Amino acid sequence: MFTFIHAADLHLDSPLRGLSRHDDAPVEAIRGATRRALENLVDLALEKKVSFVLIAGDLYDGDQKDYATALFFNRQMLRLRAKKIPVFAISGNHDAESVITKVLKPPDNVVFFPVRKPSSLDHPELPVTLHGQGFANASVQENLVLKYPDPVAGNFNIGLLHTSLAGSSAHDTYAPCSLADLEKKGYHYWALGHIHQPEVIQKAPWIVYPGNIQGRKVNETGVRGCSLVEVNDALEVTSHTLVPLDVVRWAHLEIDLSEVTSEDSLAALIGSTFREALQEAGDRLLAARLTLTGTTPLHGVLHADLSRWQAQCTSIAVEIDPEQLWFERLKLRTAPAYDPQELAQRDDLTALVLTALEDFSPEQKPAALSALEDKLPPAALASLADSEDLKEEVAALVLHSIATSE
Repeated sequence: MFTFIHAADLHLDSPLRGLSRHDDAPVEAIRGATRRALENLVDLALEKKVSFVLIAGDLYDGDQKDYATALFFNRQMLRLRAKKIPVFAISGNHDAESVITKVLKPPDNVVFFPVRKPSSLDHPELPVTLHGQGFANASVQENLVLKYPDPVAGNFNIGLLHTSLAGSSAHDTYAPCSLADLEKKGYHYWALGHIHQPEVIQKAPWIVYPGNIQGRKVNETGVRGCSLVEVNDALEVTSHTLVPLDVVRWAHLEIDLSEVTSEDSLAALIGSTFREALQEAGDRLLAARLTLTGTTPLHGVLHADLSRWQAQCTSIAVEIDPEQLWFERLKLRTAPAYDPQELAQRDDLTALVLTALEDFSPEQKPAALSALEDKLPPAALASLADSEDLKEEVAALVLHSIATSE
């Protein structure tokens, strides 16, 4: 039996995503998160005494000129070399033939597959053969799998590939291939990279995305880590486990307000939701976005005073745990408890306003914001400009004003 780690998309020292707008963001904690996640990966490898480690692309986050990133990686790899643990890696679209990779070589226990054509490597002590090819440039559009070598009979065959498979709406297309292409090779395990969401595509053969080791932005929610794989003497995968490595956990929280009618009840519900999510995150920093949904009489109040509720959520988070809980943003997806059609029956002016709202198109957003520039407070104007759906924001404010007027 032997055990190995399959990781991908380390994106070491990746620049922060979407945090510049938040003055209270834990920038330092998030900036160092990818490094600490790699340290956790090495700790896991040493604890489990794995036979080897795989890195399926995007070790770095572009053509970085700062050698400190590579020096940190090398120091971590030396920890593995001390225990005679080899590392097999390929370059991906983000780190294809970077200057750092070319000039500052890793320790000799780290082997990168060539980028001009696929090749095979045998493990020095185990019946394992690895096949792979890195990216020669940042935009590989050909199907690399078609030229991968045939499997070695009697060995456990692993293919390393940085690919979008048949394509993903959340990621750019690189080295596209089909599941049938992978199956035809006859390998036991395909160690994929590029898609950041962990997923076992199938088990016969094993085709796996371990995801990235650390979520880097609010859209990369949930557990982030690596695959820990056990293989028995019959060269069969007996265990596959996603092991968390992340030190910052991003979460999209959602509260249905269908049964909530008071502001006090909402505040209490926000607090309990934060506490539950923080407990699930364990001992890591939780960065949370909250979305309120459902049909509620609070719909208009929330939209009319969004900045206050944003601050209220921040205050609740700080009160719960200022060190391990950071509230990122409040989003509204609620609906009014009153019927706009009934409001339209009130008078001609109301009907005219509601018709104008119904006809409002996204293309009118710049002109509408310009017209409101001298009529709204800066905070309210900024909220509308940042809104993904200006029509919904304006409609909520107008309808609330109409519904509550005598």
